[in-house]
Amino acid sequence: MSLALAPILFLGGVVTPDRDASGGEPAREGGWVSLFNGKDLEGWTPKIKGYAAGENYGDTFRVENGRLKVAYDKYPKFDGHFGHLFFKDKFRNYRLRVEYRFVGDQCPEGPGWAIRNSGVMIHCQSPQSMGKDQEFPVSVEVQYLGGDGKKTRPTGNVCTPGTHIEMGGKLITQHCIDSKSKTYHGDQWVTVEVEVHGNGKIKHLVNGEVVLEYEKPQYDDGDKDAKALIQGGDRMIHEGYIALQAESHPIEFRKVEILVLDK
Repeated sequence: MSLALAPILFLGGVVTPDRDASGGEPAREGGWVSLFNGKDLEGWTPKIKGYAAGENYGDTFRVENGRLKVAYDKYPKFDGHFGHLFFKDKFRNYRLRVEYRFVGDQCPEGPGWAIRNSGVMIHCQSPQSMGKDQEFPVSVEVQYLGGDGKKTRPTGNVCTPGTHIEMGGKLITQHCIDSKSKTYHGDQWVTVEVEVHGNGKIKHLVNGEVVLEYEKPQYDDGDKDAKALIQGGDRMIHEGYIALQAESHPIEFRKVEILVLDK
């Protein structure tokens, strides 16, 4: 069997790299597998604050014209309904590639800091393990920020809800760390990749350039949601779910692809 046709082992099963994760259209590049079938939310579970896992309040997450969208046209106001859309499988060693763009205006009464703000959460807890009123999953966030047309605002940053990371051998407890990416204004498409090696090195790339590196993601034992996930006193995080974020500003995703790496 040629390398290009060798099966890729997922923690939840085996997927051949020349098919997408739902058995739909072939992936465009050898080894890369699409997690989004372009038609519906098969394989994905929404979890929105105030609602049970699986309940897609306000049709927040939807597929239109082949794009996965976060939309708020059915919301009277945001009212703190932070949401996340989880893929069904856990991953440990992989490279994730997402193409996104911000569109339109923020949902009424969304927080000021959330304008053109979204992201993808990695090493996530499961949606079923989240509390009904929990705002964010315990995870490491690859943060997406859009420019306002004036100020510098990098994307591909890292934020740590319920977690910590290490950089340069030092524990980082600061919630968010900016990357060195340029600012992307307007509604342009941006490609952000994250290369994850379990509890080891993690790299963020924006349009092919490495913009941030860190390692040893771990639970914050001072956070009540994270504390509930610590088993046997081991705070280190080695694997988890992937989730797309909904923080009050509409965003579209036209590519969500994964390349599973060797152990």
